Parts: sequence; C-alpha cells; structure tokens
Amino acid sequence: MKINLKENERLDDLQRNNLKIIQKTDGFCFGMDAVLLSGFTFVKEGEQVLDLGTGTGIIPLLLSAKTRGKHFSALEIQEEIADMAARSVSLNHLEEKIKIVKGDIKEASRIFGAASFDVVTTNPPYMNDSHGLKNPAEMKAVSRHEVLCTLEDVVREGAKVLKPGGRMYMVHRPHRLIEILETMTKYRLEPKRMKFVHPFWNKEANMVLIESVRGGGAFLKLEAPIVVYKEPGVYTEEIYDIYGY
Repeated sequence: MKINLKENERLDDLQRNNLKIIQKTDGFCFGMDAVLLSGFTFVKEGEQVLDLGTGTGIIPLLLSAKTRGKHFSALEIQEEIADMAARSVSLNHLEEKIKIVKGDIKEASRIFGAASFDVVTTNPPYMNDSHGLKNPAEMKAVSRHEVLCTLEDVVREGAKVLKPGGRMYMVHRPHRLIEILETMTKYRLEPKRMKFVHPFWNKEANMVLIESVRGGGAFLKLEAPIVVYKEPGVYTEEIYDIYGY
C-alpha cells in the first residue's frame, strides 16, 4: 500500500494490531501520557467514546485496538493535525470505527449534542499562563499550554456530552490536582479513581490519571501508582503490559 506522507511527516509503528500513525518530524508527537491514559481508560462493549483534543489521534487508535467500544469520535481544533489524524485512521482502515472531527473543544456539546457519549477521554494542555514558558512552535504550544482552551472548558464540555453515569478519563500534572478536582465537582463529575505516575520509584509523581463519573456519589479510590522506569532507559513490566507487548 502506497502511503502519501507530506513534508516533515513520518510513519510510526504503534506495535499493536499492526497499527500505524502519521506524526510530524518537527512537531508535537504522542508521549507516555497518551499511552498511560489508554491503559487507564475502561470502555465497555458497545460504548460510544469521545476524545477531546485528540492531536494525532493516538487515543482512539489505541482504544480501538484495546477495547470493544462501538465507535470513537475525536475532536481536534488544529486543521493540519486533524487532517493528519484522519489520514492515520484511513491508513489503518478504521473509517467505520473512528471519526476525526475538526472543531473547538469549547463547542463540543454543540457539535456532538448533550448526553451523547458513554466515555470521554482527554489529555489536555497541562500549563496555564502562570506555569512555564510557551513553546514557540505554535502546534506544540497549543498542545502543551492553555492557548485555545482551559481546564474548565475541557471539563465543562466533557460533562455536557456525557450521558448520566458516563465516565471521563483524564491525564494531567499533579501540581494542578486541587484545581482539577474542584473543577470536576463543579460540573457534577465525581472523581472515582486516581493513580499517580512516577518516572522512577524514588522520584516524585509527574503525572496523574483520574476517572470521574457524571452524577456519581462521593467515593474516591487511590490506586497503586505506576512506575515508568526500573532504570534509565528500561521500562518496568507494568509499562510493557500497558503497551500490550
């Protein structure tokens, strides 16, 4: 099969179900956070899933391989990135399973309709204006900093598109945990599961995974943490399990 890559694009093997993904050679590429989110997310057979801010489409691609969800929609505001994600979907012959939509997270409930999904996933920008310098490359800045949407935008729209009892799965940074939990409860998303991610066993957490339920009762389970590396450059067995090797 001939693959038409554009300038500054490369084709990467996801090492799962023979899936491939198109990424920019000089742009923002998916990282460990996306892989961990796909492993933390629970999708039941026949459920409808929406990924907010999908980027290259890594989350719906992985979830389509790992779960028995019925359909995966994915929203991305950057036209060039959305086009790249759509071409990855076509490349993997998943057009009937995954739909990439170009649009604004702040308009998600208008685009898809209220209470239309069982599951929402999101790997939102981590940094607001008070944390860190903006990456000078526009695509990377939009992916990492709250340039086009805020944490509240993501949570508000995620809550709106979820059915009652629906679940939101988010990966974020621990330094914003209080803000995340307060924002979720503001929009009646009750945190249910939380897991911290540590680069090494003796290092502080640099990611947090959170599951919340729309209209759920108050009960939060703090799960055992994930440790990424057992030594520099060597993943732990848990990471290989999440990847699916």
